[in-house]
Amino acid sequence: MNMKVKEVSHLSGISVRTLHHYDEIGLLKPESTSSSGYRLYSEDNLETLQQILFFRELYFPLKQIKGIIHSPSFDRKEALTLHRQTLLDKRKRIDKMIATIDKTTQYMKGDIHMSNKEKFAGFDFSDNRYEEEARKRWGNKAVDKTNATINALSHDEQQSLGEEMTALFEQFATIRHLSPTSENAQSAMKEWYHFLNKTGHHYSLAAFKGLSDIYVSDERFTKNIDQFGEGLAQFMCEAMTIYAEKNEK
Repeated sequence: MNMKVKEVSHLSGISVRTLHHYDEIGLLKPESTSSSGYRLYSEDNLETLQQILFFRELYFPLKQIKGIIHSPSFDRKEALTLHRQTLLDKRKRIDKMIATIDKTTQYMKGDIHMSNKEKFAGFDFSDNRYEEEARKRWGNKAVDKTNATINALSHDEQQSLGEEMTALFEQFATIRHLSPTSENAQSAMKEWYHFLNKTGHHYSLAAFKGLSDIYVSDERFTKNIDQFGEGLAQFMCEAMTIYAEKNEK
């Protein structure tokens, strides 16, 4: 029996707006549409959505997920095996990091000695081997220019880039109460635009505007951005759109 979009939203935990966005970009097209214009999702659609969410959990961008799951060589069972192994690896890293936190707490209390090496147990900034395996099996073999740029950086350079991004989000959070059209907001979005382009994305203004919509249409982006301040994702979406439209002229 086909399900309406609200039912799928309730079942999966993702918003109706996100499902609409997946439909619009061709990532997850509903099986059919009712005579009243309602999107109707089949059992096969639900299985595809499950795969999409597994990939999103592993931080794959939507464009890349679309290329993988719509590839003729894509194998769902094989994908599940890879998902499981990657999540197990992720759990091991998390367990190590929790242990590192516990040790650090004891060290700060003066209860134990902790070597410098032990202070960084569990951190792993190496390449995403799962991503490369997925590309090899299901197409999308060309490595994104962004990944190539970032992977070419040293560990210290990657860490510095991450710290710079965090600092920018913290800066944006302090002005999120201002109008997106304000001089401060637009100056901040100019800085954000140039930062993104130096990481290898090479966004056009149109692409920058498109990215802003993802900040509010994809719950994962919204959640990650709003951790710096409630409403930040919406503020950035509006400010980025204004910046792009203003500078396209």
